[in-house]
Amino acid sequence: MAPGRGVEDDPWTLTTAPGTSAYTMYVDDAATPPTIVCQVGSTTLKYDARAIDDLHAFLLERGDWVPLGAADEKKPAAEGTVEAWGRSEENPVGGWYGLRNGYRGRFGMYLPPLLEELGLVELTHDARNNSVRALPRA
Repeated sequence: MAPGRGVEDDPWTLTTAPGTSAYTMYVDDAATPPTIVCQVGSTTLKYDARAIDDLHAFLLERGDWVPLGAADEKKPAAEGTVEAWGRSEENPVGGWYGLRNGYRGRFGMYLPPLLEELGLVELTHDARNNSVRALPRA
């Protein structure tokens, strides 16, 4: 993983929790709302940038391991997972953190490795069924 600065010309280079896919992310502060741009091959996903702080706060509140539960937008998310929280009406944005219709899912796949890169979480790296838990801010 190359650290990057998280900007368009120097994005974070990340891998999914199992280590099977590489992708890049950066924050576009000029977008409204500020947006995390996730590039996976030729596919671009976009998430509300407040997801970084909101997901960390959610995980701190849970205080234990939470399954990732990644799922495409059109598939249901398993209850109690990061993916379910990322689209729940109970989260701070009242629904999807994903901003690009048709590509709003996979929150549980792509956001936790970013939080790990930022030193905010601990993430398992098994072949399947990975989980995440919050670390206190330094």
